Amino acid sequence: MDRGRRLNEILRIVRNGRLHLARDIADALEVSVRTVYRDIDTLLELGVHIEGERGFGYVMRELVFLAPDFLSVEELDALSLGMSIVQGKADEELKAAAQRVLTKMAQANGQTAPGPKAWGFAVYAGDGPQSRLAHMPTLRKAIRNRVYVDLRYADEQGTVSHRTIRPLQIDYWGPVWTCAAWCELRQDFRVFRIDRIQKAVATKRRLQPEAGKTVYDYLAKVAEDLKNQQTH
Repeated sequence: MDRGRRLNEILRIVRNGRLHLARDIADALEVSVRTVYRDIDTLLELGVHIEGERGFGYVMRELVFLAPDFLSVEELDALSLGMSIVQGKADEELKAAAQRVLTKMAQANGQTAPGPKAWGFAVYAGDGPQSRLAHMPTLRKAIRNRVYVDLRYADEQGTVSHRTIRPLQIDYWGPVWTCAAWCELRQDFRVFRIDRIQKAVATKRRLQPEAGKTVYDYLAKVAEDLKNQQTH
């Protein structure tokens, strides 16, 4: 069994919530206890939260996906390029997360230098609206937590308005990021450029599913508008 498969087998064994001795893991994988110790150390270096120590056993309570261990070279290239683009084009929170992913990929594949240079890519962020994304983490978490967001927004003419929105999805258009949402003020779907948002506050008010106001309704409307444009 190669090292990548062995690491994933160890994860499969220890993530059932029960304590497992290194000897039992070694017997299951038909390797030495010393090999299990080395593999556990490798997983810990990769940031996997395995609890326990030698002589007492190991357990893991968080689900982990080790992509580098079973993705093809081309798939790893695609993932690395994607993370490199995120580093150059997204908000600070996602940039830091992308760097952690690249570091773990490099470590899992025996590379000394994480990041795009280790994979043969170079992504240059440049200047522009993508550098003004301070409110994107708030919107992203609000979508995940299904809560309303209060906005202070400046349109193309600089006119400022206050909106309460149901954030639906965040879209990247190359030069700009936008947030598609149901606007309570306009009682319709609206798309807000994130770099024009002056303030965004996630409320504690939970979203309740309402027909005509979901992301699926929004996407259906976009598809219908596009179809109408093509027929005229």
